[in-house]
Amino acid sequence: MEQELQIYIDGKYYPKSQAKVSVYDHGLLYGDGVFEGIRAYSGIVFKLKEHVARLYESAHTMLLEIPLTREQMVQAVIETMRKNKMKDSYIRLVVTRGIGDLGLDPRKCSKATVIIITDTIKLHDGVAKTKGITTLVSWVRRNPIDGASHEVKSLNYLNSIMAKIEANISGVDEAICLTPTGYVAEGVGENIFLIKDGQVFTPPTSTGALSGITSKVVVKLAENLGYKTIVANLTLFQLFNADELFFTGTAAEIVPIREVNGRQIADGSAGPVTKKLMTEFQKVTRDPTQGVAVD
Repeated sequence: MEQELQIYIDGKYYPKSQAKVSVYDHGLLYGDGVFEGIRAYSGIVFKLKEHVARLYESAHTMLLEIPLTREQMVQAVIETMRKNKMKDSYIRLVVTRGIGDLGLDPRKCSKATVIIITDTIKLHDGVAKTKGITTLVSWVRRNPIDGASHEVKSLNYLNSIMAKIEANISGVDEAICLTPTGYVAEGVGENIFLIKDGQVFTPPTSTGALSGITSKVVVKLAENLGYKTIVANLTLFQLFNADELFFTGTAAEIVPIREVNGRQIADGSAGPVTKKLMTEFQKVTRDPTQGVAVD
């Protein structure tokens, strides 16, 4: 009989079927917590230290004290991978405010809860990576940066869930979210890139989009291929008339976009620059210098 996945919760391991948090945990009650999605490829946890750094930055912004040092967190992730005998995995690292009462006051939560899950994930199949996915522009705008900023990777993803629901109802693969002033922000859980006349563009994170680990890798890979990425406010007109469009994200990796609101992008398939970046990305994810080895 196959052994159940072991889930790390506050220094102990529990079978997946028995891994639980309190109904009084503020992560459940109020989305009061932070998380990271991380990938492991062939025994290398890709950009693990960068993901952990972003986790702690999000927590610092929320005045959420994580009861582990960064190095302890890195080692806890590696140990969880080892316990589950995994080489390729999608890792979900979660820190909640912890157990409190039914009020909002975070001071009632005496200690944060740390959860590490090593499992698998599949967002878009192989056909999507070659043909591209369909999208729509959601009516759900990204929250303003002086509200629930999407620069913080918090457990409150209602904004993204609402946009995803609209995409599902409309029969497209994914949604694109705009800023409150109507510029392009990102996908529901991905950064977005546009290629036009040999130039690469992406929206600024200062408008509320998350500063993506994968997007930073892609910017560097594009530079290595001779393309400098321009960070600028992007309009829907520019999206509709792009030569190439693609999403980036830890779970999604790099996925081409072939359609936005019924408008075909170029010839309706993955473009040449996108294909090059996808090839280079697959190479770098297997580079042992780009992550932390499980063994």
